[in-house]
Amino acid sequence: MDLITKAPKGTADLVPADTHLWRLAEQVLISEAELNGFAEIRTPAFEHTELFQRGMGDVTDVVEKQMYTFEDKAGRSVTLRPEGTAGTVRAMLENGLYNAGYPVKLYYNIPCYRYEKPQAGRMREFRTFGVELFGTAEPIADAQLIALAMSAFRRMGLEDVGLQLNSIGCPTCRKEYHAALKEYFSASREKLCPTCLSRLDRNPMRILDCKNPECQELAAAAPKITEYLCGDCRQHFSQVQAYLAALGIGFTLDPGLVRGLDYYTRTVFEFPSQTLGFALGGGGRYDGLVEEIGGPSTPALGFGLGMDRLMLALKEQHVDFPEPVKCEVYIAAMGPAAQVKALTLVNTLHSCGVPADCDICGRGLKAQMKYAGKTGAKFSMVLGEDELASGKAVLKDMSTGETRKVDIGDSFVDDYLTFSTQQEDLRF
Repeated sequence: MDLITKAPKGTADLVPADTHLWRLAEQVLISEAELNGFAEIRTPAFEHTELFQRGMGDVTDVVEKQMYTFEDKAGRSVTLRPEGTAGTVRAMLENGLYNAGYPVKLYYNIPCYRYEKPQAGRMREFRTFGVELFGTAEPIADAQLIALAMSAFRRMGLEDVGLQLNSIGCPTCRKEYHAALKEYFSASREKLCPTCLSRLDRNPMRILDCKNPECQELAAAAPKITEYLCGDCRQHFSQVQAYLAALGIGFTLDPGLVRGLDYYTRTVFEFPSQTLGFALGGGGRYDGLVEEIGGPSTPALGFGLGMDRLMLALKEQHVDFPEPVKCEVYIAAMGPAAQVKALTLVNTLHSCGVPADCDICGRGLKAQMKYAGKTGAKFSMVLGEDELASGKAVLKDMSTGETRKVDIGDSFVDDYLTFSTQQEDLRF
């Protein structure tokens, strides 16, 4: 088969065998978010480019190298969203969600886009489940957000997901830290990659997030932000740890953790998978972002989970999820009148929540029964002239061969449910 084109590099089709697992994981995440009082928000797939430049920081890899930015037909610069936070902040402000009072708790499940080298768990089109919380500076909010994610991991059966924790301070204590980093990296500026060299004066903290091996080696011995935290930031971080301890959530302090976007302040965290060797997601506080985008000064925090990575973790750990819903009753028909009756009986079963199907391809009886076997139907029934005339048909258990004559009129559903329940009892 010669297709005129294939899926673009860095994208993937999710076929039914995949979407079943995705939907189950999404249902756990949505359930956990709503248990914690979060409500869903849906934002556009593209925004005006300045939203991401202002919100994420123009020194980050995402803004400098990875954004899908283009001009629309009116000459306006727009960008496919590379992450969910900036658009959610914009939507929260533009729609006045804060008018109902704080905290504002929102979650989303969205595709995002970044132009980077595709690899396991890192695609150019990737899906993110995120939560954002606006209007509280209290450390208990940091702990609640982290607990939400850890609870979802446990409910999914992911036993190897840890928690790495750090504080990157506020603008006050970071000013002194930036000076210390600039002095440290300036002494070895010849070893810095061109990108990090350009960041030395603008935002030396971004060097700590560089993936270049030589820059990483330098960063390993760089001054730690925890040595420069002001009193308020130190106390906030200490209280976050105390809340997590009270919840029984273990964590590892990682003073080198800075996250990849400029809007973060104070608490930052990641959820590393020991099995995969990389994080399934992460987040933290961004107390200055709402104001940066044009709103009032509003403390805020959130996290994002890479759904593609989450799927890899679930498959790697062979998590036992329920099987997809399969056809329970297949009704084969011989002749036009029988087809009409089969369709009405299938529709009746659907109204009672029973998965059922009948032929829609004009197959003969033998082909219909072969297809019934492929669907995995538990029960089958054949309708022809005799069945229509008598108002009775034979319902067959496909695994045991057991049969029962059932009414195909008003009591059809009752007869079916009685037989199917008895067969289930025999199986167990």
